[in-house]
Amino acid sequence: MTSPDVSFVVTAHNAQGQLRACVGSLLGQEEASGNLETEVIVVDNCSADLSGTIADELAAAHPAVRTLRLREAQLPGLAREAGARLARGRFLLFLDGGDELAPGSLEALGARLAEAGEPDVLLFDHAQVDWREGLLPAGDSGRLARAGSALEPLARRPWLLHTTRTLANRLIRREFHLARRDVFEHDGPDEALAAHGSLLAAADIGCLDRACVLRHEPPGVRLPPVSAERYFALFDGYERLTAYAVDPVARTTLFDLMVRHYLGVIAGEALPRSADRARFFHRAAADFARHRPSGYRRPEGLVGIRHALLEHDTYAGYPALQQANRGRRRLLGAAATAKRSAGRRADGLLYQVRSKAPLDPNLAVFSAYWDRGVTCNPAAISDRLAELAPHVRQVWTVRRAGRALVPPGTTVVSPGERRYWDALARATYFVNNVNFPDCLVKRPGQIHVQTHHGTPLKRMGVDQLAYPATSRGVDYDALLARCARWDYSVSANRHSSEVWERAYPVGFTSLDHGSPRNDVYYRATADDVLSARARLGLEPGTTAVLYAPTHRDHESGWTPRIDLARFARTLGPGFKVLVRGHYFYDRGASPLSALHREGAIIDVSDHDSVEELALASDALVTDYSSLMFDYANLNRPVLVFADDWETYAATRGVYFDITEQAPGVVARTQDELQEALLSGQWQGAEAAARLDRFRERFCEFDDGRAAERVVRRVFLGESSLPPVMPVALRTPAPTPAEAERTTARIPGPRTRPSPASH
Repeated sequence: MTSPDVSFVVTAHNAQGQLRACVGSLLGQEEASGNLETEVIVVDNCSADLSGTIADELAAAHPAVRTLRLREAQLPGLAREAGARLARGRFLLFLDGGDELAPGSLEALGARLAEAGEPDVLLFDHAQVDWREGLLPAGDSGRLARAGSALEPLARRPWLLHTTRTLANRLIRREFHLARRDVFEHDGPDEALAAHGSLLAAADIGCLDRACVLRHEPPGVRLPPVSAERYFALFDGYERLTAYAVDPVARTTLFDLMVRHYLGVIAGEALPRSADRARFFHRAAADFARHRPSGYRRPEGLVGIRHALLEHDTYAGYPALQQANRGRRRLLGAAATAKRSAGRRADGLLYQVRSKAPLDPNLAVFSAYWDRGVTCNPAAISDRLAELAPHVRQVWTVRRAGRALVPPGTTVVSPGERRYWDALARATYFVNNVNFPDCLVKRPGQIHVQTHHGTPLKRMGVDQLAYPATSRGVDYDALLARCARWDYSVSANRHSSEVWERAYPVGFTSLDHGSPRNDVYYRATADDVLSARARLGLEPGTTAVLYAPTHRDHESGWTPRIDLARFARTLGPGFKVLVRGHYFYDRGASPLSALHREGAIIDVSDHDSVEELALASDALVTDYSSLMFDYANLNRPVLVFADDWETYAATRGVYFDITEQAPGVVARTQDELQEALLSGQWQGAEAAARLDRFRERFCEFDDGRAAERVVRRVFLGESSLPPVMPVALRTPAPTPAEAERTTARIPGPRTRPSPASH
């Protein structure tokens, strides 16, 4: 095989939400570049999420991608070097799993290399991308432009040491990398040593004044914690770098950067133990004395005072300086804090007072759909929690208007009550399918589980920013502040896991355990199916079609897009149409009331369990509702009515084209929908094949034991969980026809499956 020109070494640790975009940006530019061949080496740094699986999928689909799985999580430098040993390219570019190559960059780099030849290092600019997709320039552009096009050693341009200390902003010639392994293999707590060392050791350096890499801020803490000893390794690292800095100006520049690095470690939270900070300070003071260049003048201001303390090895004065500075900041913020406190209501003050009490380790607070009732994924988890961990007391927050529908025996509090504030203040566990209110301040030791309420087809979170129909007026800073309380995010499939991490960049652990509310689709019996049909008044042999459309953000109200009277009349007496309006349209007069009274349809919008409706039906008709992903678990026909798909996709934003990846028949008009049902196409081989593909992708973790896995992992702290059964081996609840064949008795009232609502 011919050697590529550039080897991209991508280290990924818990980067499932961004890894596909990263590798995609690298693969999508080779043809356009015209003159550079590339390869991609993805190093899975012992990820706890699906990063390794995604890397394997990318390698299977693209010959230019190879993967390396590390069995133990390594610091970034060691993971980079493991990938570099597999590289075959003339140049190396080290990236993180959240980085992307900016469009046109490979072509620009190829042109610069053709002009410059074979520099040891080719520096370029980069930009930081925040969750608003805004570009924050790294600030290196001026230095790179000043360098011009010549290839020169660092001694001629020592100010290049001030470029951002990362390896993601430079191509490194592989032979140079091999010859200077001592520079790159030494792994400090960050990339500073390798970044500085690559410039100090290079015989010639080229520059390109262009932002070639876009760096996405990783959500939360991606990497394993850095031990104190790794910070102490900085001393040996800078000792080696100083030996490379033979030029006096470069040596002075390196000294200044070294001291600032040391002071940053001392001032930050890297060394929480005071004994470690003192020991680090004294070592740093020794380095200051040993490497101080002649004629060195310390900077002015507070930084200069810190330099002076280090110069004289006066650690006793450093904590006092830090304390005084913190006091000044506290005074500056006191007025604002007092102003906020003055407006607090009595219930908020009660919450503050109760927040001083110890947490109750056996108290869990549940909520769903903004306190609408006991429903959805939280209800399914609640049921299993009562069985597996009865010592955990459960409290549900439910609006006063919804308390009458709460199952008997449920402990309920309503927003604003004293017991509500007490529960929020003292509970250890919080489970919700949306966010708890802003007033909830997460205390140390509290654990939040976000279950979500469906697989995302439409854009969610910060991915909505480009779609003003849904993002206008949304305070995304406040949204992400609420999401930052999440410890766990429950997922039904890999698609969801990747979307949640990207759409809510706050840092959490993905629980790839399945959607708990879908457990009932594998646990329900023939009697459960027939009982559900009996409660709806469905006669044996009737084909029940559940029509459940989603809402549209660009429409203020709801008018069914199907002429339901004509729909029911055309299908005839052998069919019965169940219509469930979206819960966003639960206020005002329903367009279904008259049709329900006339018997044309059955309006099930207020039915408290969408799972029961699914069990009772023979097929689902929907447009873009997430119900289709859940319903697919039943392995029953799903028809997609996509009459306004282009408008919906353009206004709401979607993650994929449902008309191309539908779970069954796709109808663009009502006549097509009716014909599909009357002709039997809805049950045909093509529709079944589509459903099989859809189930493999989107019912991935749903096997009837999702709630159990969540309870065992979160509440019982178990690490060995029931494995997920492959889709092909699962047996969902029987269809109505199967249920009627297996039982001859008339079903009576039974305990309902766990309620949920869409």
